Amino acid sequence: MSETGQKTIELPASITVRDLAQLIKASPIQVIKILMSNGVMASINQTIDFDTAAVVSSELGFEARMEQLDVVEEKETGEVPMWRQLIANEDAAQLITRAPVVTILGHVDHGKTTLLDAIRHANVAGGEAGGITQHIGAYQVELKNHPITFLDTPGHAAFTAMRARGAQGADIVVLVVAADDGVMPQTREAIAHARAARVPIIVALNKIDKADANPDYVKKQLAEIGLVPDDWEGNTIVVPVSAKQKKGIDDLLEAILLVADSMEIKANPKGRTIGTVVEAQVERAKGVIATLLVQNGTLELGDAVLAGTSYGRIRAMFDFRGRKLHKAGPSTPVQVMGLNDVPAAGDLFQVLPSEKEARQVANERKMQAHLPQAAGPKATLEELFSRVQSGEEHELRLIIKADVQGSLEPIISELNDMKSDQIKINILHSETGNITDNDVMLATASKAILIGFNVTADPSARRLAETEGVSIRLYDIIYRMTEDIEKALKGMLEPDFREVKLGHAEVLALFKINKVGTIAGCRVRDGEIRRNGKIRVLRNAQQIAEGEIASLKHEKDDVREVRQGFDCGISLKNFNEFIPGDILECYILERNG
Repeated sequence: MSETGQKTIELPASITVRDLAQLIKASPIQVIKILMSNGVMASINQTIDFDTAAVVSSELGFEARMEQLDVVEEKETGEVPMWRQLIANEDAAQLITRAPVVTILGHVDHGKTTLLDAIRHANVAGGEAGGITQHIGAYQVELKNHPITFLDTPGHAAFTAMRARGAQGADIVVLVVAADDGVMPQTREAIAHARAARVPIIVALNKIDKADANPDYVKKQLAEIGLVPDDWEGNTIVVPVSAKQKKGIDDLLEAILLVADSMEIKANPKGRTIGTVVEAQVERAKGVIATLLVQNGTLELGDAVLAGTSYGRIRAMFDFRGRKLHKAGPSTPVQVMGLNDVPAAGDLFQVLPSEKEARQVANERKMQAHLPQAAGPKATLEELFSRVQSGEEHELRLIIKADVQGSLEPIISELNDMKSDQIKINILHSETGNITDNDVMLATASKAILIGFNVTADPSARRLAETEGVSIRLYDIIYRMTEDIEKALKGMLEPDFREVKLGHAEVLALFKINKVGTIAGCRVRDGEIRRNGKIRVLRNAQQIAEGEIASLKHEKDDVREVRQGFDCGISLKNFNEFIPGDILECYILERNG
């Protein structure tokens, strides 16, 4: 009770008419009438500020007070990243200001990739499976001759570990929060990673153009978890943006430079060359391709590099646009060739005096025993639950193959976190590359299930798997894989499907059509191409893309199928990079049993 005899009520900085009515136990109509009498036209779902809500409360016998938020104190809980420790001994006189490295974090579908797309004017989001970024990428932009390096990290929950690595490699984190959705569980995870890395956070309040955007409510949520907005007298810069409409982008970049100016972001370009592996994979024509972020020193052609258990001499180096480089200084992302093996994303790399020394250290790191191979009956996910019920099975053995090293860690982490009272998940082996005969033989010997992510199975491996009764399951989105395994553990998995090849077509010519994309003019070499089928794009016998048919035409007519010997026009969803000579393999999935 207040000194005036009125009941006291705590109100937030902003509140909807409906929520205010509930708090003061009045009808929304009554609240709206009071607002109208005070010259405020508001609907039941409209947000009003504290002062307006206080006037309404007073007329209904309440004295309003500003809600005191329980602000979580930001604590330095994480260890200082290794690269920061290593440059601590550099000669202070040789240190220079370097470009800030920025990681974009946030909840899935809040617009991280679209935001980066707006920043660097490149369409990345459209080419990702399921609209979700699957790999880390590194890019550099400039604002008023000041470079900024961005790490684009995936947002799905399965990539928690990948986001953590991104935060550790960054100087600043841009936390993307949708103005219409607010703080979500993955938002909190991203904040934890940033705090563990001891880096400042800038909030990009995205999707402000949407009709249901509620910036004040989101700011309240941010304040409650320790990110008090600067316009609320806090120390967290919150920048309203619309990545889709490219609004507020310059303001965000200005905020990044402002924060960078207040920090001691320095490096010694003449000092010890160290940095982080952002991504790595194997390309048949080029060998191991690794994306490195130089954080101190200068990386040059011919340098002997050690990265985790990989080593080699840099024989080619490119910037993120694909242009050749001879050297790269601090905060520069580069692609390099010359490593003997695929390093893990997040590995620290360093330049050593000689390749011999790098090889020696790498070999020492490799001295680990192979995972044991357990015995048991042949397994499929569909059969697992019934065997558990009968007491025949207590372990699910998996072999994981993925397209790049950066995908393996989040997959393994997600699977290891799955819990079941009856079944233990045992990952026997994990590696990058397509599924081969050797993988199938390993699965046969260990009675394991083969899981492929963004890879395919060699034709001979498929035949061997059929003969040996090995289950191969292929995925292009991690959460679908984990959902299947969770369903298997709970006995809810839908029947498996087998692949049926329908035919092949060869690309003979290309036709670019506005608002449609590239149409591949093809001739069906064998079998048939069906409109409801899926397409694998093969180039030099290697798969480069896979997707659904967007359109299938014979002459000018839309058709359901085109048979051997006939010409047709084919377009795929989210793929336009055809070249003459590509082979398009059409297939469908049929349910087993």
